[in-house]
Amino acid sequence: MKVTVLGAGAWGTAFGQVLADAGNEVTMWAREPEIVTGIRDHHHNAMRLPSVKRLPETMTATGDRAEAVKDAKIVVVAIAAQHAREALEPFTALIESDAIVVSLMKGIEHESGKRMDEVVREALGGLPAARFAAISGPNLSKEIADRKPGATVVACEDIMEARVVAKACTTPYFKAFVTTDVVGLEMCGSLKNVIALAVGMSRGAGYGENTAAMIETRGLAELVALGSALHVETKTFFGLAGVGDLIATCGSPLSRNYVFGANLGRGMSVEEAAKASNGVAEGVPTTQAVVKLGERLGVQTPLCSAMNDVLTRGLSCEQMLEELFAGDITEE
Repeated sequence: MKVTVLGAGAWGTAFGQVLADAGNEVTMWAREPEIVTGIRDHHHNAMRLPSVKRLPETMTATGDRAEAVKDAKIVVVAIAAQHAREALEPFTALIESDAIVVSLMKGIEHESGKRMDEVVREALGGLPAARFAAISGPNLSKEIADRKPGATVVACEDIMEARVVAKACTTPYFKAFVTTDVVGLEMCGSLKNVIALAVGMSRGAGYGENTAAMIETRGLAELVALGSALHVETKTFFGLAGVGDLIATCGSPLSRNYVFGANLGRGMSVEEAAKASNGVAEGVPTTQAVVKLGERLGVQTPLCSAMNDVLTRGLSCEQMLEELFAGDITEE
């Protein structure tokens, strides 16, 4: 089928290659003329995914919105989470009425505190839940682009539509599983980025395995507590979209959030880390949104709160850990 990917960053382009490898005709939409020309004329995205020397012949690109989504049965959104709403609104009247809209984004909108499923559906004029799907899992873009074996989860309230999307992105090296737990999957994708910031910071500051494991497991506990307050399926947190993504994001220098945190741990300011970390670290704007969500739900978020103080008050890694350790002795 014809599939369109809105956003030609590293993950969007890598996923576009997956879709092409699965037998689809893929159109990438990008604002940057040089990216459009590179993909359309040379099958190469030198700016965002230079490691792939030649993209599939069934991939093309355009900067024209109407041309991009015309006749597309699946429209994949791979835009920076904090800019998704403004980027999507012009597509509202252009996307086919029966198209499935799929989000690759992981984050919580800073201003509204809304998940990406809420943002996408609102931005597209009240898109029905049955036509929205989210994809999340341990999917480091460079490894997927190199066609190394991996898997993901497709979530949609309509399980049959989830299966349509899963089939469209399943290849010999990439397997998609399905679920109806959209909210749980969205929460996993958002919060793991905050945890990765803290793990990266501990690594950059020179701490070892014990510290990293402690941060990951306490972060997972916060994720489960928030998810439980939202009445989502607990099993989602312990699958590919939860623990799987957490392991990949917190343990690899290919993770932008991990790298951003590591630079903070080495003594960089938030501004310096932003310049040094190649690409958008979605965990940075998401951190405060998670703290606010916890306050609204009555759920304590000590790790996310400590990381928020790092980002807003300039706490060192040592101070962040001291804050995390503060308080009375409680049951795990």
